[in-house]
Amino acid sequence: MFTKKSILALLMAGLLSVTLVACGSNAGESTGYDEASPETAEVAAETVDSAQASAQASGLSLREEGGSAYGEQASSFSPTPAPPADSAPQSPSYAASAAPAAASAPAPTAAPEAMGAVVPVEVEKEVVVEKEVVVEAQAEATGQASAAGPQGPAGSQGSAGRAGPAGPQGSAGPAGPAGHRGTAATPAPQANSLGNSGQSQPAATTFQDNPRRPTVSTYEDAVSTFSLDTDRTSYRLALNWARQGYDVEPDSVRAEEWINSFYYDYAGPSDDGEFAIHTDVFRHPLDNGKHLARVAFQAPYVSDDSVPLNVTLVLDASGSMAEGNRVDIARAAADAIRQSLRPQDRITVVHFSEDVISGLTVSHSRPDDRDVRNSINRLRPGGATNVQAGLNLGVELAEEARWSRPDAVNYIILMSDGVANVDATSPFAILETAADHSDRNPLRLITIGVGIENYNDLLLEQLAQYGNGWYRYLDNVHQAQETFSRENWLNLALPFADQTRAQVTWDPAMVSSWRIVGYENRVTSAESFTQNRKEFAEIPSGAATTVFYELQLTGQLESRNANTARLGDVELRWVEPRTGASREQYGAVSGHWRQSFDAVGDPLLQLGALVALSADRYSSLPHSAYAGYGNVNWEMQELLRRLYNLQDSLGNLAAYSDFMLLLETMMRYVPPAPQASGDSGYSP
Repeated sequence: MFTKKSILALLMAGLLSVTLVACGSNAGESTGYDEASPETAEVAAETVDSAQASAQASGLSLREEGGSAYGEQASSFSPTPAPPADSAPQSPSYAASAAPAAASAPAPTAAPEAMGAVVPVEVEKEVVVEKEVVVEAQAEATGQASAAGPQGPAGSQGSAGRAGPAGPQGSAGPAGPAGHRGTAATPAPQANSLGNSGQSQPAATTFQDNPRRPTVSTYEDAVSTFSLDTDRTSYRLALNWARQGYDVEPDSVRAEEWINSFYYDYAGPSDDGEFAIHTDVFRHPLDNGKHLARVAFQAPYVSDDSVPLNVTLVLDASGSMAEGNRVDIARAAADAIRQSLRPQDRITVVHFSEDVISGLTVSHSRPDDRDVRNSINRLRPGGATNVQAGLNLGVELAEEARWSRPDAVNYIILMSDGVANVDATSPFAILETAADHSDRNPLRLITIGVGIENYNDLLLEQLAQYGNGWYRYLDNVHQAQETFSRENWLNLALPFADQTRAQVTWDPAMVSSWRIVGYENRVTSAESFTQNRKEFAEIPSGAATTVFYELQLTGQLESRNANTARLGDVELRWVEPRTGASREQYGAVSGHWRQSFDAVGDPLLQLGALVALSADRYSSLPHSAYAGYGNVNWEMQELLRRLYNLQDSLGNLAAYSDFMLLLETMMRYVPPAPQASGDSGYSP
C-alpha cells in the first residue's frame, strides 16, 4: 500500500527525470556549427537524449555542455591564386576573406565508455594498437583497405559494434604503400568508437591507416628522406565533415596535407630555375625542452602561355554519384576546366559507370567544341563503378594526344567518389592496366574527389600519388568553379618540377634525436633519393611545401653564446618537366634556437606549427602508443589555447576561423584525461 509520503516521492522522482532529459536535449542542440542542417541538429538532440537515458539507467549523470558559435564564414579556398601584380607569387593557400566570429572556450567532453577489444599491429620501431571500428570490415585484396560492412550490434550500455579486422599488409619500401586497413563510420549518429556521444563519421568511408613516424636517434640514423607533397584533400575533407556536424576520423588525417593547406607568405627564389629554401628553429610549444624546425620549399612562378595542354576528363557517371550534389560539383569542375583552356589546348571527355559510355566520348577537340559542352552537360548518374574501364580509355586517348602533340603537357583528370566496385578496385591494379610507359613528358593523373558518405579516399589518393599527379577534394559547386578558374588552373597545369624529393641530414653534434611530423606515406629510403621515381611529387608553378620536425638538441648548444645554430643540411632533387634533366639544390637548416614559441615574430609560422601538431596528435587516436589518451587531450587543449592567442593577428583570415572550428570539433572526439588515483576526494 502506498502512503502519502511514498506517492509524493514518486512524483518528485518523475519530475526530476523529466527535467534531466530536457537538459540533455538542450545541450545536444548547441552544436556550434553554422552550416549544420536542421536534420543534423535534430539527430544530435536525439543522441544526447538517448545518452542521458542510458546514463540514468546506469546510475550516472551527464554534464551539460556548451559550444562555441560561428557566424557565416567565407572559406575562399584558392589552390593556386594568380600572383598579384608587382609582387612575389603566392603559393596554393587559403585567401584572406571573412573575419571569424568570436570563439568561446572548448566545451568539456563526456567521459568515454569502456573500450572494446583492440587488435595489436607491429610497425617498425613502435607498437600501434588498432582502434575499435564500429562496423564490420572485410579485406578486399592484398594491398587494399578493408571495405565497410554492416554495423555490429550495440552492447547493453550503448557500446560500439564489434571491430572489423585489420586490412592486409602492403608491400614495403617506396614503391609500395604501407600496410593499411579500411575505416568506416556508422550511418546513424551514435556513440563513436571512443565512447563520446555526438555525431559519428559518415558511412562507408575508406582511409589508409598510416602509423605515425617514430622519434629517431641521430646516432642510429641522421638522415630523413621524403617526397614533397602539395595535396590538401585531408584538410578539406575534415573541414567539410566538421561543417556538417560529423566527427573527424583520425585515420583520415594526413598532417602534411593540413600543413600545406595554408599560405605562409614565403619569399620566392632569386633564380627562377630553383626553389627558395626557408628554415626556422624555435622552442616547442608543448615542451620547452624540445624544439621545432620548419623547412619550406617555395617554387617559382612559371608563366608560359606558349605551352599547349592536352586534357582528358574521366567522369564518374555511376549510381553513387547521385548522392548529394556530386554530379553538380563534377559537372561544374569539368566545365570550369573547359572554359579555362585556350584555343591551342585540346580536351577529351570520357564517361563511365559499369563500363565506358561510348556515346558520350569526345576526343581531341577544341575547348569550345559543341560536342565537348554537350558531353559535360549530359553527365548523369546510374549503374556500377568501373574506374578501371574509364581510366583505361582515358590513358589510351591521352597517349594518342601525346603522340600527335609531343610538345604539350598531358593531364588525365578523374572526377569520382572513388567507390570502385567493378573489375579492378585496388589503386595498384588499376594503375597496372592504365600504366604510362613513357619516362619523358608523362601522363599526369589528377584525382578530384566529391562526396561525404560512401567515399574512398584511399583509392583517389594512391592513384594520384603513383600516377605522377596530385589530389584535390571539392565540397561545393562554387569551390569547383573557383579552383579551376582560368588563373588557378593555368598555374596548376604548368609543373615546375617532377619527381621532387628532399633529404635532411641532421648534425649529431647538435641534434640528438628527430621526428618528422606527418609525411607517413611520403617517407622513403635514403637509397632511393638518387633515383627518379614517378611516385615522387609533381610541384606546380608557384607551389610551396612545408615540413616540421620535432627535435631534441644536444647539450653542446647550451655552452655556446650564439643564438643561432646550423643543425643540419638539406638537399633537393627533381626532374625538369620540359627537358627531363635531373636537378639538385643544397641548403642549410638553421635558426634562432633560443627563441620561445611566443617570441616567434611570424604569426603564420606559429599557425603552421599549431596546425602540424594538432593534426599529428589527433592522427594518433584512438591508440595510445604516443603517450596515452590523457596526454593527447592535454596537448590538444594547449594547442587550442595557443590558437586563441593568435586571434588579434590572424582573426581576419577565413583560414584561421575555419581551423578554429575544426580544432574545436576534434576536441569532442578526444577522450578526457583519466582521473589519477586518490583524486576523487573520498578515503579508500
